[in-house]
Amino acid sequence: MTGITVLHQSATIGGLQDQGTPARPLTQPPCRLRGIDVELAGAGGNDSGIWECEPGRFERQLPNAEVMHILAGAGTFTPTGEEPLEIRAGDTLFFPANTTGEWQVQETVRKVFVVMAM
Repeated sequence: MTGITVLHQSATIGGLQDQGTPARPLTQPPCRLRGIDVELAGAGGNDSGIWECEPGRFERQLPNAEVMHILAGAGTFTPTGEEPLEIRAGDTLFFPANTTGEWQVQETVRKVFVVMAM
């Protein structure tokens, strides 16, 4: 056994688990979060999986560096003090550690992510 995990058709896969709401919502009611965490042997403490967010606004609270690939949906991310970045399905983002800003999700966003250990 190789230990390889395959999530077939990850843009539409079901079975995502409720993960509550963002820690710093900017809309009421706050958007709902769902996801699947994928354990990856040898990843050195990095976290990975599938994450989904319904429409709404919230502050990014993660201090870690993160790589994400948007599978579905659309929105904007506005880094603190900078212009908004339009984000949509097919885009890949590389967030440096300590990136702050605001997410505004217009269409439910689903992404594959890798969060780097601090």
